[in-house]
This record gives sequence, C-alpha cells and structure tokens, in this order.
Amino acid sequence: MTDPLVRGWCPSAHRPMMSGDGLVVRVRPRMARLTAEQVLGLCDVAERFGNGTIDLTNRANLQVRGVAEQDHQQLLSELAALDLLDAEPGIETKRNILISPFYQDGDLTTRLTNELIARLGELPDIPAKFGFAVDTGTSRLLTSNSADIRLERGQDGLILRADGVPSGRHMTEVEAIDRLIELTHWFCENYGAETRRMSRLTRDVPLPSIWQGTAPGPIGSALQPGTTDIGPLYGAPFGALPARALADLMQSAKAIALRVTPWRLFLLEGGANATTDAFVTTANDPLLTTDACPGAPFCPQAEVATRDIALTLAPKVAGSLHVSGCAKGCARQLPADVTLIGANGRFDLVKHGRAGDVPCQRGLTPETLMSMDLT
Repeated sequence: MTDPLVRGWCPSAHRPMMSGDGLVVRVRPRMARLTAEQVLGLCDVAERFGNGTIDLTNRANLQVRGVAEQDHQQLLSELAALDLLDAEPGIETKRNILISPFYQDGDLTTRLTNELIARLGELPDIPAKFGFAVDTGTSRLLTSNSADIRLERGQDGLILRADGVPSGRHMTEVEAIDRLIELTHWFCENYGAETRRMSRLTRDVPLPSIWQGTAPGPIGSALQPGTTDIGPLYGAPFGALPARALADLMQSAKAIALRVTPWRLFLLEGGANATTDAFVTTANDPLLTTDACPGAPFCPQAEVATRDIALTLAPKVAGSLHVSGCAKGCARQLPADVTLIGANGRFDLVKHGRAGDVPCQRGLTPETLMSMDLT
C-alpha cells in the first residue's frame, strides 16, 4: 500500500480537482445561501454535467463531482449565469468564509460578512486553506469548525480572535474588517511551510498581546434536524445531496432559499416541513455522527468502497463512526469512537482516534465487521 497523496489545496470552480469519476468542481455560496432559482439551477447542472449528487462540505461549500474535463468550461458558464461564480479566481480562493446560519438580513453577521467579501482584494496572498469565521450570533456555533481568524461575540461586544488562542481583541464593528486585514498581514509575515494555519503558527510564534485579552462569549448547542424560526433544518447523510431529491424538496417545501452549514445540515429558508426519504429529519439519527468519504471507485486513492458499509454499521455504533477509503481521513479530521480505514481491499480498525493512527486490528472484511461488537 502506498502512502495517500495529501494535496495542499482544495478544489474550486476555476481550479477543479481530478477524482476517480472526473473533476470535482467546488461552489462557494455567498452568505452560505442560494436562492431557490440557484438551487434548482445547480441541481440541473449536477445532473447534466456531474454524477447527479451535490456534496455538502465541512466548509459549507457545495461540490459537483464526476465532471468531464471537456465539459468544465460550459459548466463554468452555467455557474456564472446562476451568479454562483467569482469572475476573478483569486477572489474565489480568498472567499473562504464560514458564517453562523441563523443570521437575519441587515444584522451584524450580514454586515460584517458583506464588508469582508467586498474587501477580499485587500488581503495579502494567503495559503489556499486559510479561512475566516463570522460567528456573531447570540452564541458561538463555529468553534469546532476550521477557521484561522474569527469574528465572534465576546463577553461585552465584538472580538477578533486568532484561531488557537483562547482570547481575542475587543473592537467596534466599524474597525473590525480593518483589524481582520491587519491580523491577516501579521500571519503572512510570519508563517512558513510548516505553519500554514493560524493555530499552528501561534504555537511557534507568540501572538502580540494587542490581539489578546478579551474572552469570547458562550458556545451554543450542536444543531439537529427540526424546525427553526427561519425554516426546517435537514441532515444530509455523508454530506450527499442527491440533486433530484433536493430539487423536489425545495419545491414541495416552497422554500425561498437554501442555507448551507459545515455540519452536513441545510436549512430551507422560508419553507414548510416536507416529507423526504433522502434526508435526515429527526434528531440523534446515527447517520448524523457517521462520516464516510466517497470511497472507491470515486476517489483514486481509496482502497475500499465506504458508504454502503457505513450505512450498515451506523446503527451498531453508539458514538461517532468514520469510514475512510484511505489513511488521509478526508471526511473527518477529528477523532471518532470507531474509525475504519481502507487498506488493500479490507479495513483497519482504530478506536477513539483518527484515520492516520495506529490500528488496533487490521485486515477486517465487511462480513467480519458486521458481526463484531463495535460499541
């Protein structure tokens, strides 16, 4: 078995990544939101140019998979017509922004995010995975999600916090984006090949005290499928959104927009609760704590098929389950109670760890796993 290839960048619309079934083309919705028209258009694009499924990523982006190279330019034209494409590839790369999903038009989250988007051109050249979080709701929801610079509610107002540092800098809304750009410049002046993320850099290079000192506010509860003030919240098993099922749900719910989250949950803004067999509708469903990458044959590095066995094993695992096609563990970076890693057509087992950890058992077949006690 060869070591998996770790890429230092993520796919985008302008710069897709080749996978086992074709190109992976990533769409970054502005304000983590697509209008109903954009959703239906993207579903049509996924069926015509891709494999018919849209992936919802842990950065709250959407991906069309299985795109033929000769269709890429036409796909870009259709995304542009839907207003889902940045004309400038460099801006698209920098628009790596997570936002708390329960914002209202014109509120603090909306104002800060729109100003940040408008000023992305002022940022220095940053690593491809460097990102921002605007987590300024009544409680913080994005603390476990990847972001390098965070705008958050503090104990008494707004703070800007470097990821990996427990406290941040108190500031007004008027100066917030200026200070965010300033902190980004500090990062770019100090990072190196091994410190391309803020939390890693601040372990080696002391963050100036001016950026510290004010504690962040409380952390909110994890979200679950159900009814919210904005609309119903649904779960996407493994982050997969079958295009036809999503289009049908949007229309039956009469939603005006779709908001995406980094938790494999999506919200139908202004919609009514609608029946669906394709998505998770109840809290505490085991599929919500189960991660599985696309696996073989869709990823060239995967050594096993992943999702069928994940579906079968999910009810048997009391905690979190991660099924990875290879040792990279793309679907989940955090430890899981049970992690299965593809190796030479079989599975290695890690308990309470990550895909790259040393297995406690090797060479397990699907039949063996289904008969094992995995609690």
